[in-house]
Amino acid sequence: MEMDYTMTITQPDRKNAVVSWTGGKDGCFSCLKAMSGGLRITHLLHFTNVKKRGSHELNPGIIRAQSEAMGIPLVQKDFSSYEEEFKEVIRDLRARGEQIDAAVFGHIETHGNLVNRICGVLDLELVMPLWKQDSKGLLKEMIESGLEVMVVSARGDLMGEDWLGRRIDGEFIHDLENLDVSIDFCGENGEFHTLVTDAPLFGKKIHVTGARRSFREGYWYLDINEWTLQEKGVVPISAGV
Repeated sequence: MEMDYTMTITQPDRKNAVVSWTGGKDGCFSCLKAMSGGLRITHLLHFTNVKKRGSHELNPGIIRAQSEAMGIPLVQKDFSSYEEEFKEVIRDLRARGEQIDAAVFGHIETHGNLVNRICGVLDLELVMPLWKQDSKGLLKEMIESGLEVMVVSARGDLMGEDWLGRRIDGEFIHDLENLDVSIDFCGENGEFHTLVTDAPLFGKKIHVTGARRSFREGYWYLDINEWTLQEKGVVPISAGV
């Protein structure tokens, strides 16, 4: 039986939640939806796998820049076991007196059983606002909501180097449709990964000013090494990446 991992959040029952954060569009949009539904986001939780360099990996400094732009505290941890590290972080926060009632995840099709098990052990309400939704419709919603998103990794056999640094907009959707029908519009199968540089919940905007392109383990990467945080409405000086 298919489980419903979403929850209806009401303002009178305002609860505290953490967000599983990779720096990409799905987690950010889920955070935005959870906040709009009444959840109070207390922390962003960013985990890096010490066993491998994965396609989710971003410069830890730019994740800290996102946290600063949002004004939400960040917890960054390495892990050998995501499940165990996540549980340890929540227990540590609670031991410091933090009230954590729920956890927000950006999953659409995968890892439902894993995060359901984690939240069950921790007595957390599991919130996955994007779960089982249509990827193309979700991507359009993200664009319309005001998220500014760029591609930071892309599978070499499906997309290639030219997609690095591209902004996700209507043209992106059009080009993706014409490229390969097997590609999920949200990259749910690992076709590409993203970085959010601006969103309605950002007080400042991230402007990427320096990056290197590299190819490893079948993926093209935009390895970002320079950026600035700018007040919204300021037009940045152009810098190629």
